Amino acid sequence: MARVYLNKVGEHVNEEVEIRGWLYNKRSSGKIQFLIIRDGTDMIQGVVVKSEVKPQVFEAAKSLTQESSLIVKGVVRADERSMSGYELTVTDIEVLQIAEEYPITPKEHGVEYLMDRRHLWLRSQKQHAVMIVRNEVIKASREFFDQRDFVLIDAPILTPSACEGTSTLFETDYFDDKAYLSQSGQLYMEAAAMAFGKVYCFGPTFRAEKSKTRRHLMEFWMIEPEVAFNDIDDNMELQEEYVCYIIQRVLKHCRKELEILERDISKLEAIKTPFPRISYDEALDILKENDVEISWGEDLGGGDETIIASKFDRPVFVHRYPTEIKAFYMKPDPQRPEVVLGSDLLAPEGYGEIIGGGERISDPELLMQRIKEHKLPEEAYAWYIDLRKYGTVPHSGFGMGLERAVAWICGLPHLRESIPFARLINRIYP
Repeated sequence: MARVYLNKVGEHVNEEVEIRGWLYNKRSSGKIQFLIIRDGTDMIQGVVVKSEVKPQVFEAAKSLTQESSLIVKGVVRADERSMSGYELTVTDIEVLQIAEEYPITPKEHGVEYLMDRRHLWLRSQKQHAVMIVRNEVIKASREFFDQRDFVLIDAPILTPSACEGTSTLFETDYFDDKAYLSQSGQLYMEAAAMAFGKVYCFGPTFRAEKSKTRRHLMEFWMIEPEVAFNDIDDNMELQEEYVCYIIQRVLKHCRKELEILERDISKLEAIKTPFPRISYDEALDILKENDVEISWGEDLGGGDETIIASKFDRPVFVHRYPTEIKAFYMKPDPQRPEVVLGSDLLAPEGYGEIIGGGERISDPELLMQRIKEHKLPEEAYAWYIDLRKYGTVPHSGFGMGLERAVAWICGLPHLRESIPFARLINRIYP
């Protein structure tokens, strides 16, 4: 008898199989018990008929509580009415453990209650669906860059300095010295791009931002490509191709999960290239038309981004932000030095920035000047300046926050549900 995972059960119709999993739910009509069994890949309804099984099998089914672990044997039947299109006529049950009273029930629970039990909440149908979508976004990302001959380069987590020179750093002792948890792998990807041409990294990043908004996490994952000889326009083109690719992959492979999440799929289907591109100046015009008071030189807030994005049915690029509000490595526009050759990609439906990127400074003298203006420690960036001394070239890249992208694709109200175990300003448990 074959052990089968439920996502492959359709290959075994009219065969007796063994399923190993957990009881998701059950109901009874006296002489028949209906067991909803999950194994992590899918769910199936197991039907236990009293007259067709040994008495101890029927009693074992009666004893099961929510999330009890079990091994079930039965015959797979095709059934269009069932949740998976198949049903299991149970012939035998081995109970591995009778679970204690499960703390998460179909009734409404507060978010903090559920986050305290995140290790269990992940088993629920909607949270499970989010993680499947997240997994698909990661798979699609790797596939996208692999197909285009990018080389995966792992960036360090411990760094001697900040990527963007901000104060939002987690500091740690490093053998009588100071080190910081990485805010981004970008600087290291610039070094790698000079060696390999097209590279990307994918890993955790850390921001000690004292923020409680639905758009911020203290620990999140970033996908950061960098390409030698690419300018700002090449960079935006790569971003829109990438975003469309992952959306199409999710629509193809995660349709069931999107339905569980009650996502309006038509809005994802509308995501096509090219994406609209507007300048920072044009973005300010949109805000002023919507009675938002904002002066040139101010950064865009979350509410501002929502207003701008609401004017479009797909993500929109806002490019050429003021130089003073962007990172030291952003290249000023030669035609207009008060703005940089950078862009943010704003997702529709109020999800804000999901990608930030741009062209980097390739002139070593200008880079040194910017480092001094930002009052950054020159010795910590000596290696970074070196890159401009030995065969400097124009180059561009971007970073996509995985959790923001997943939250948007899934239609989630908060980033905390787009990562398995969220780290927030007030949460580091479980």
